[in-house]
Amino acid sequence: MWFKLAFLLVAAIACGGSAEQARFDNYRVYEVSIETELQLRTLQQLEQNPDGYNFWESPVQTNMRLSIVVPPHKFAHFEELTVALALKTRLQIEDFQKVIDAERPMRRTRATFGWTDYYTVDEIYAWMDSVVASNPTILTGSVYGKSFEGRDLKAIKLSHKAGNPGIFIEANIHAREWISSATATWLLNELLTSSNPAVQDLAQNYDWYFIMIANPDGLTYTKTTNRQWRKTRQPVNALCVGTDPNRNFDYKWMNGGASSVPCSDTFAGLTAFSEPETRAMADYYATIASNIDIQFSFHSYGQYLLTPFGYSGAPRPSNDADLQRIAAATAAAIQATYGTRYTYGNSAAVLYTTSGSTVDYFVGVHGTRLGYTFEFRDTGATGFVLPADQIIPNAEETLNGIIAFVAEAKALGYV
Repeated sequence: MWFKLAFLLVAAIACGGSAEQARFDNYRVYEVSIETELQLRTLQQLEQNPDGYNFWESPVQTNMRLSIVVPPHKFAHFEELTVALALKTRLQIEDFQKVIDAERPMRRTRATFGWTDYYTVDEIYAWMDSVVASNPTILTGSVYGKSFEGRDLKAIKLSHKAGNPGIFIEANIHAREWISSATATWLLNELLTSSNPAVQDLAQNYDWYFIMIANPDGLTYTKTTNRQWRKTRQPVNALCVGTDPNRNFDYKWMNGGASSVPCSDTFAGLTAFSEPETRAMADYYATIASNIDIQFSFHSYGQYLLTPFGYSGAPRPSNDADLQRIAAATAAAIQATYGTRYTYGNSAAVLYTTSGSTVDYFVGVHGTRLGYTFEFRDTGATGFVLPADQIIPNAEETLNGIIAFVAEAKALGYV
């Protein structure tokens, strides 16, 4: 009887239970600084038994900041907790639902596809198919695998001629980070249509490989059911669904900054490559790795440009001085566009410890010399629910950053 009940419960969870979108009226988002071991242990226990709380980042170490979504019925408890632990907190968002409601101001008048709104997996895939069909001599589309729920995992290659250095971009591995795939699609469109000589040079003299949506099941779930969803959608047990795909790659897996608790947002999986999405991306990258000189992982939020490695006790790469020099040039170009300030540096030092990530895997396993993580806008006012009217400005400053990045990498002899 228990087995049958558990099976039915897993099926219900995997299907989302209901297609009705969860609401977060009057939910607050607080930034919390972890300074002591007691604070860390207490927040780790709270994450394991959340009772309505939602952690946007997992508490993995002292000297880190994270964001916690606090439901109305926990306001008093959270206040008591901050006093008892002497936590330093900052109110990021007064009403999370209002931020969600303001995310897509053009949704009622949007075009078939564009960059003034966010789009579904099917709409993004349809656009990808259409641009490949319209540019058959320079674009190649491929399906490199299937997601847990059976969706295609798609990639696009842009190449004007043989022998070009390669640049690989993967986006939306974390489901709720919609700005990542929106920026990736905008970048490909610019590479196809821009009259800017610097952009044309990038398009013609480099091969570009794009995975626009690394986690299509998760992205779909954020559209239909829960805007806060981060992970994949493969059930782990009767109560918990999904693995953090950016903790699931088989390089220093579970070596800090990842959780073994299945319901945690940073759950690393029962094994490395437990998720079909991560296994398929790794297999695809293996077929192109010898051609890749630069690798970018697109995420949000925080305005960071992060270099490897992120796992516990990791040494800096032998070319770390070059990595930081390139990052400095990129951040300066981004800031020169609209004044957006990026913090750059080693991911474990600047942000927090992580293991099993895409960047660490591509650099550590395949020897890709330049691997970086972009954490896009903003710094917390809207978090990962970035209003759609910031898609184009975010993408424009990112492109300018990439132009500067490639120029500096070229000056240093990497491409």
